[in-house]
Amino acid sequence: MATVTTVRHQRAAEPTAPVNGDTGQFRRRLLDGLVTSITEDGYRNTTVADIVRRARTSRRTFYQHFSDKEACFVALLTDANAEMIRQISAAVDEKAPWTSQVRQAVEAWIASAESRPAITLSWIRDVPSLGTAARRLQRDTMEAFITMIQALCDTAEWRTVRVSPVPRQLAIMLLGGLRELTASTVEDGGRISDNTELAVHACTALLGPTPRVPGR
Repeated sequence: MATVTTVRHQRAAEPTAPVNGDTGQFRRRLLDGLVTSITEDGYRNTTVADIVRRARTSRRTFYQHFSDKEACFVALLTDANAEMIRQISAAVDEKAPWTSQVRQAVEAWIASAESRPAITLSWIRDVPSLGTAARRLQRDTMEAFITMIQALCDTAEWRTVRVSPVPRQLAIMLLGGLRELTASTVEDGGRISDNTELAVHACTALLGPTPRVPGR
């Protein structure tokens, strides 16, 4: 009987599961807990126990939202990348000169990456070595950024510069370069924003005027 009573007291003391409107709050706390853990210890050294401790909630609550640490990581990066795309898109003035638009987009990328450099680095370095869900996230995220670049470069201002839409392959080259520059800078302890002018110059060169075919 004493054992049963003790177990009941332990269960009563454990944080209760989220209900109704609390669901989003608990999910946010868990994601924030993961952010803190990655920032302080890195993704690979993070455990579910670390996330739960920093979120000040229970394992039971964690597993009601995520099947494992990787699922939580995927959710975090899905939200972060969607927000990054939103910020970049909002920062670009489609009526500005095309060179100004390139600068606006690059500066928005850098500002977003620099706001949470550990998460940005983990996105670039850790995701490729993880499981199926993370690799799917990587592909989906790349496609979302490609779509964003093609949409930003498909306006009246850009049509005076480019005779054709931005090819998917070119967008991949641009994104790959930005990602690697960002990751290597963070790994070396540098500031991403110190590369602003170089990044703007490179992106301007890649996205700049395409030759017109005679007779067209």
